[in-house]
Amino acid sequence: MTGAYAAYLGTNSRALRWPCDMPKLKVYRTPIGFHDAYVAAPSMKAALRAWGTEKNLFSRGAAELVTDPKLTKEPLASPGEVIKRPRGSAAEHRKAAGSGKEAAGQDGAAPERKPVRRKPRPDRRALEKAEQALSAARQRHERARADIDRRLDALQAKRRELVKTQENEIADLEKEREARETAYRRALDTWEA
Repeated sequence: MTGAYAAYLGTNSRALRWPCDMPKLKVYRTPIGFHDAYVAAPSMKAALRAWGTEKNLFSRGAAELVTDPKLTKEPLASPGEVIKRPRGSAAEHRKAAGSGKEAAGQDGAAPERKPVRRKPRPDRRALEKAEQALSAARQRHERARADIDRRLDALQAKRRELVKTQENEIADLEKEREARETAYRRALDTWEA
């Protein structure tokens, strides 16, 4: 025994030596792109392992048992090895894809295409009107903020002037109070003496 099947059997705990000990091989198929992948294996699990997948393609309907003798001959000749066969001819693939000569008219000429009439360009007037309204609102808001900023500046200047006047008045009143307090204490000292 040589090849992939022998390698598969080598992974089992007991070595099979007699042809009668060999499990009966079945051929399984799964589609891979534009090809069908065939493998001769003793079980579905062994077929999945040969295809290199852990997902159960059989339960999903993506793999099946093959019984057609024409299709089973080559995989049975090399058990455990994945055999790829194209699914259909290149012309059939082009036809299914909608390209190639088969997709053209019967006389080989390209089918006549109807001219595609484009829809009219959408009306931009509503967008322009919205942009103008937005621009006008921004300018109006900017003018209002600038007016308030001017008023604030004027009020700040007025406040600084008021604070300065009030501080001067308080300073003058405090000097007068200190002078009056000094005069009172002298008068009180004279009276007590």
